[in-house]
Amino acid sequence: MLRDLIHEAYGAMQHNRRRTALTMLGMAWGIATVVLLLAYGNGFGRACANIFANFGTRLMIMVPGRTSMQAGGQKAGVPLRFTLDDVDILTNNIPQIARITPEASKQSNIQYETRIFNFSVTGNYPNVTSIRALKLAEGRFYNAEDEMQHAHVAVIGSEAKEKLFSGRNALGERIRADGLSLEVIGVVSPKMQAGDDNTNRLIYIPFTTMSELKDTHYLDSIWFNYETPAYEGLEQSARRVMAIEHKFDPSDRRAMFVFNVMEQVHQFELVSLGLTILLGFIGTLTLGIGGVGLMNIMLVSVTQRTREIGVEKALGARRRHILLQFLAESLAITFVGGALGIILAYGVALSVGRLTLYSAVAKNAEAGDVSLVIAPSTLIVATLILGAVGLVSGMVPAIRASRLDPIEALRYE
Repeated sequence: MLRDLIHEAYGAMQHNRRRTALTMLGMAWGIATVVLLLAYGNGFGRACANIFANFGTRLMIMVPGRTSMQAGGQKAGVPLRFTLDDVDILTNNIPQIARITPEASKQSNIQYETRIFNFSVTGNYPNVTSIRALKLAEGRFYNAEDEMQHAHVAVIGSEAKEKLFSGRNALGERIRADGLSLEVIGVVSPKMQAGDDNTNRLIYIPFTTMSELKDTHYLDSIWFNYETPAYEGLEQSARRVMAIEHKFDPSDRRAMFVFNVMEQVHQFELVSLGLTILLGFIGTLTLGIGGVGLMNIMLVSVTQRTREIGVEKALGARRRHILLQFLAESLAITFVGGALGIILAYGVALSVGRLTLYSAVAKNAEAGDVSLVIAPSTLIVATLILGAVGLVSGMVPAIRASRLDPIEALRYE
């Protein structure tokens, strides 16, 4: 039965090759559109994920502010000041914290030989590499021993290296930060940098060494990363712990600013999902136009083969046989056109390559551009849509053919 259906469908497609080819072309164009639009949506989501991964995703930054609400007998307008005690309090009271570091920074004049630039120097614990997702291009990062010994060492950003050393080797050289001599022991790999962002110009030194450049009793900020997916609850816990310690209302957003990266990630995930659904819907409409063309061609085929249908029914063919015959032809055209469309989509994706997105506004941001990578899930979704469109488009002509009266069909001219 199946072999006969395939043979009949092949024979019908061979009977009018030009019409069949044009119909397949319409289906191929439709499925290629669906695949490419879904690939763009997936690529956009991946680009957003890469952008946030550049800075660290499960990351929280706490910056002291000034109270705007009265709490615990304290009047509004009191400035908050973080100390190392707060780092210990957070570590002891929030077990979800994986790594934590204080930060103290200062704009300093950085000098090498006769070159002087104004860069930001930041003092952190050695675990800042994991917290800020830093990767080294050369050398090493300072360690716990350097931290304990107040070592005069520095790890510099890629742009700082370029400006200070102009492509020469920086490792082992000594630079001066506001007169403080520091040995360069490492260079950070270039990170995405947009606008006035100075990420690639930062100078990293041990937190204990930072005390020789400025008073580090009061911190500029506290950074930590975490493993739990419940980022909203973790932020609330951090606010409550700090509110108890510093006597401010936990709901006072101005008392302590918390930059929760996962909130931004979640928002962009929703935007990416919405964009993918929208693009998939647009692609489905395009494929639906090809389905309408298939339906029209099959209705024409039913009309042209009315006498043939009458003969088949007179010889004993039942309605389901006629229905399966025309439905098989429709699905054959659909899936052959779909296969050609997927090949076309792969060809376009490979030829287009990377589409500019974040690199238009940021340096070293090629990973933040959109790549048309056709994932297996995209092919599965596209195939399901193709099958649904082909089934609906083929069913209407097939039902019409199966319901023809054999006597009227035989008398048809």
